[in-house]
Order: sequence, then structure tokens, then C-alpha cells
Amino acid sequence: MTSTHSPARGRPPEAVVGLLSTARGGRWDRWRLPLALVPALVILVAGFQRRWMSDDGHIYVRTVRQILAGNGPVFNAGERAESSTGTLWQWLLVAAGATGADIATAAMYGGLLLTAAGFALAGLGALRLRDGDRQGGALLPCGALVLLALPPVWDFATSGLETGLATCWLAGAWLALVARPRAWTTCVVLGLGPLVRPDLALVSLVFLAAQWLVARPSWRRALAGAAAAGALPVAYEIFRMGYYGHLMPLPGITKEASRSLWTRGLGYLADFAGPYLLWVPLLFLAAVALPSGRVRHSVPLVPALAPVVAGLLCWVYVIKVGGDFMHARMFLPGLFLLLLPVFLVPLTRAWTIAALGVGIWALACASVLRIPYEGRIGPSGVADERGVYVQQNAAPHPLHHGFAGFPGNRAYARLVHDAAGGGAPVLLLGRTPAEAGAPGVTGVYNTLGFSGTVVPLTGAALDPIGLAYPLAAHSEGINGRVGHDKRLPDEWIVADRGSAGALPAGLDPARVEAARRALRCGPFAELRAATREPLTAARFWRNLTGAAQRTSFRFPDDPVRAERAACGGAS
Repeated sequence: MTSTHSPARGRPPEAVVGLLSTARGGRWDRWRLPLALVPALVILVAGFQRRWMSDDGHIYVRTVRQILAGNGPVFNAGERAESSTGTLWQWLLVAAGATGADIATAAMYGGLLLTAAGFALAGLGALRLRDGDRQGGALLPCGALVLLALPPVWDFATSGLETGLATCWLAGAWLALVARPRAWTTCVVLGLGPLVRPDLALVSLVFLAAQWLVARPSWRRALAGAAAAGALPVAYEIFRMGYYGHLMPLPGITKEASRSLWTRGLGYLADFAGPYLLWVPLLFLAAVALPSGRVRHSVPLVPALAPVVAGLLCWVYVIKVGGDFMHARMFLPGLFLLLLPVFLVPLTRAWTIAALGVGIWALACASVLRIPYEGRIGPSGVADERGVYVQQNAAPHPLHHGFAGFPGNRAYARLVHDAAGGGAPVLLLGRTPAEAGAPGVTGVYNTLGFSGTVVPLTGAALDPIGLAYPLAAHSEGINGRVGHDKRLPDEWIVADRGSAGALPAGLDPARVEAARRALRCGPFAELRAATREPLTAARFWRNLTGAAQRTSFRFPDDPVRAERAACGGAS
């Protein structure tokens, strides 16, 4: 529609809004859907320009290779350890790898496509949320603009981690809640959170509660819906407990996912919000969106509030556990949730003013606002993860890490290659017998994804941090860098994997022997049996029934103290 009337100078913004917000079927209405998909196109381009593969992404790759090789969902053959935090992401990569595709490439580009799909679903959800306005007109990408301006969002659009899948599921679950709150399929989709990431169970619970408030089902339908939502997560949890012998993936144990480190977590929040002045756009949005603001277009209250409540809970949990070692990564799902209700907003006076403020901030954020430790690990231990791997690999888009810019990793790779070429089972701290399985290299290295890439599948890539090594995961922390605050002493690794009489220089034989004796006692012996014994029906049942006690087991790093505690005798 067109108009021959020209607005007079000084005419209030509402008049302009009235001209643009025509009745349904007007010229803006035809463009609402294409405009809603523009943020997905933008993040696709931005993510592609910053594409990369993280070391933690390569942890997934090794597990997928083990599955495709017939060794099961393990990191090292012969030891049942769940190193993949994102269950669904792992199995999606298995499906990609089964076609013959390169797994790392599939992880990088698959994450990008899922991120873009998540932005598209968020746009569709915003359109559906505002269907109740019964008014056409343009929409402004306020919340979308906040996300698109943040460099960490560009970085983690790829990375090989489950972040892209999380973005897609969060938006898809919200769209299902908004569009089809009474459908059985919505129950199933909302229940998938724990399989995307264990901490996203919080989102599942909030969204399922919101679905109940909207649908108000009978108690029979409510129970049936709960069963539909919980069927897959509960079935997998039973498998996890019986197969791995634990209640959660191993990274959750080694990172102590139930602890409270509020001060450190608040520091992680400041590390994210401070450099980008994130409070600026959030204040603009809150001023209009909150009930005290000037709201001119009503939306369904429960579907609009559900992602906000879920996002706040996600942020509180991240702060509680002390944050993460990757800059901004763990706050991105919560921020995405917080912005879903305002991902697209109507062209009103209040929202136009907010959009102008957000737009000015977005230009500054996308162009000049940066963290002060780009390409490095910051003073608090939080890393510009992508920047670090770009520098260490001397490549703008690292995929298969060669670490051309990091001599230490290249030296380790050569050592593993030489040991494997010798045909003898070698522990890089000494020598180890070929116990249950084919002989191979046993490498011990902190950079687990890289180590898992260079160590053959017939060998064992051990990390003293415990992301894929059960013994290390159950050790006590050393209060180090977030996500890396466990470091199993070498005496334990030699006692667990080495052979008698072959000690590396510098190790105390008495401490190694104390560790060997401890490993034969009580909870140590049960932990080794749960993860290394053949998986018979009896072993599965013992793993299942003992998973809670096994998950809570911790031991002192000092082998002498640990032996006394486990064996109940003198050292």
C-alpha cells in the first residue's frame, strides 16, 4: 500500500508507525517472514568467516572414530569412559561419519548450519509469538542484533562443540512451545535438553512447566506428556549408569558440576559482560519489555516468560559452578534464551527508540569492543579459545590441528609417532604391558583432543585432568584454572598403566607402590572394574546400582594418604 500524505515536520513517531503498520496483507506483511530469516543468514556468514575447530571438538571426534571402529562409545578402547558432554551431538557426528564424511569437517560445518537453523527458528518463534497482535507491519531485530554483534557468538557458531546443536534445540523447543503447546511431539522435543547438554535439563524443566500452564491438561494427559518427555533421557541415563557406571559424563565429574564457586563465577560473568558493555543493550530492551515499560503489543505471557526464566537459571548455574575456561561460551545459551522473546519486536515508538540504542551499541561492539587478551589466555585463566588455536596452529581456520605455531605439541606428536612405529606398547612416562587389548602407545598429555588425534585408536590417550580418564576424574582438585583444576600425579598414572620396575626419573618408588596397592583396594578396585571389566549382565547391574556411590568417590592426590583411606592399613 502507498500513501500520498507526507508527514509534517515534528510529527510523532506513532504516525510513522501507523503508516508502516498496515492491515494484514499490507506491503510489510509480505516481508515479515523473509526479514525474520535475515539474522540466520548473517550468522551463517559471520560464523563461516570465523570457522575453526577447538581441541575439545576433537575429543568428540576420537569417540566417534572409536564407535565407527566397533570399540563402542569410549575414548580409549578397553575403558568405558564417557568423554562426550553432548550425547545427541556425538551421535549426530556418528551418523555423519558413517557416510564417509570427515568427522572434524562435519563437526565444524554441521555446527554452523545448526546455529543458523537456530536463528531461523528463533525468528519464526518471534513471528508466531506476535501473531496475537492481529496487526501487520515491520519487525525490528532487537534481540537478534545483540547476538549478531558479539564476537563470541561468531566464534562458537562453529568450534566443533555442541553449541550449534544447543542453539538449534533452544529455538526449536521455544517455537514448539509457542506454536504447538498441546502436541505430543512438543513434549518429546522439550524433554531433549539433558541429551543436548546435561545442564540444559534446567531449560527442559522450565519449558515443560510452561507447557503445562498453557495447555492445562488432565492429570492423565499430564502424566502421559511427562512420560513422552522423559522417555529418551531416562532410557539413556539407565544406559549411562549401566555402561559407564556413572551418573553423568566424565567431564561433569572432573569439573565438579555440583560445587559452588560464586566469586569465580561472577568473575567469569564480568569477563563476558564487561568488555562488550553488555549491560547497555540489555537495559534498552528491559526498559521496553518489562511490565513497567511502555508495552504496546501484547504477547502470550507464559511463552514469553519461559525462556527468560530458563535463561536466568542457566546463568545462575554457570556462576555457581565457577564459570568456564573458554571466554563467554557457557553464557551464550542463557543469553540466547533471554533474548528470544525480543528476538524480533514490532515497529512501535518505544521499540524504535530501543532499536536505535541497541543498533549504536551493536556497531561499536562488532567493530571495536574486544577482550584485552585476544589470542591468549587471560590473567584469570579464561581463554580466547579460538584466538589461541589460530595462533598455535598458525592458521586462520584451524581444522585438523597441526600446531605449526606450538613446538611443544609438535614434539609430543613426533614422540607418539616414533613410539607407535616401534611396535611396542609404550607409556610416555615409562613402559606398560599390553594388558587387555592390542598393544599400542599410551600417551599422557593435557591437550586431550590433540592427544586423541595423534595416539592410535589401539592405544590410550590419557589426560591427567580427567576429561576421559576415570582415575584422574575422581581425584581431588588442586584449585587451578577453571575446568583444569585437577592434575593426577604421575605416580598414579605409572601405577595404573606402567609395569613394575620401569619408573621414569624423578618418581618416588615408594609412592608408586603405595598407589599400586591403593588401586587394588575398595573403591579404586570397583572403579577399575566398572570401567574395564567385560560388560556382562551382572556387571551392568552392578554398575547401575552403584553409579551414585561411584560418582561421588574422590581420593587424595597423595598416594600414601589414599592407600591408608582405601585399604584401611598402614602404608
